[in-house]
Amino acid sequence: MAIIGTDILTVKKLLEAGEVAGIPTETVYGLAGNAFDDDAVLKIFSVKNRPQFDPLIVHTHSISAVSAFVRSFPKKARQLADAFWPGPLTLLLPKSDAVSDLVTSGLDTVAVRIPSHPLTLALLSSLDFPLAAPSANPFGYISPTSALHVDQQLGSKIPYILNGGESQVGIESTIVGFEGEETIVYRLGGTSIEAIEGIIGPVAQVVHSTSNPKAPGMLKSHYAPRKPLFINQLSETLKCYPSDKIGSLTFENVLPELPVDHQRILSPAANYAEAAKRLFAYMRQLDTLPIDVIHAELLPEKDLGRAINDRIRRAAVRGE
Repeated sequence: MAIIGTDILTVKKLLEAGEVAGIPTETVYGLAGNAFDDDAVLKIFSVKNRPQFDPLIVHTHSISAVSAFVRSFPKKARQLADAFWPGPLTLLLPKSDAVSDLVTSGLDTVAVRIPSHPLTLALLSSLDFPLAAPSANPFGYISPTSALHVDQQLGSKIPYILNGGESQVGIESTIVGFEGEETIVYRLGGTSIEAIEGIIGPVAQVVHSTSNPKAPGMLKSHYAPRKPLFINQLSETLKCYPSDKIGSLTFENVLPELPVDHQRILSPAANYAEAAKRLFAYMRQLDTLPIDVIHAELLPEKDLGRAINDRIRRAAVRGE
């Protein structure tokens, strides 16, 4: 398995040598490699078993560093960067030739963000290149929110995992792009639409994901446990499975129909940030229980509830 530690210098040397490594961010853990090294980028795709038509997010340490690999920085993008970076927001910006088509899956925009985790910011500041870093999990599975999650899934394929503790946001970054005067949210995430609109005004949203994504993390089936997950279908599920073979994922309520130890309640206090932080960890826990199926309930469609619901809906898509 991989070495788990806090030695930034070791990770720096590995990345400079063309290796990949697990890194912490405030959203989820990433699988990082030199974004300017195609061999390292190919290694990311290979380790994750990720299709190369799904673009990667490029991480760097400062707004000034972004100029090394983008052609322009639109006004609204700069306003959002000033407001939310470092943090769980990714911007789609016109890419320069410094970024290969492999990173962007042939698109003329590159997904960029500055993470807020202090260990990873220190690592990025020590490097002469940005890092391509999708979530550090096998493609399509639940994203990791701890170093242990990464080790359990990819530890045999990577040399080192930088341990930054539990991810504090717990879901991926929000992805925002720009087409003319229109601002478009391509992926819901850790920065709410309400917060974004508070800075730049109304935004559009891409509702349906695609097999030809314009941004990372847009595929319809994603973030999925291995056990089947159904949404808001408890009565129907109880007709097909005994109650002790059903697990549940709810926002704030205990379900009297199911065993308590098979239930995971995201936030008894109905706190959206707490629910987001726990979402992927609870999905993983349910996946390990002696159950056959998972019942999930959606949250109110506001604040981070939108992003949590997006992950739950995509976890329920199977065989598409």
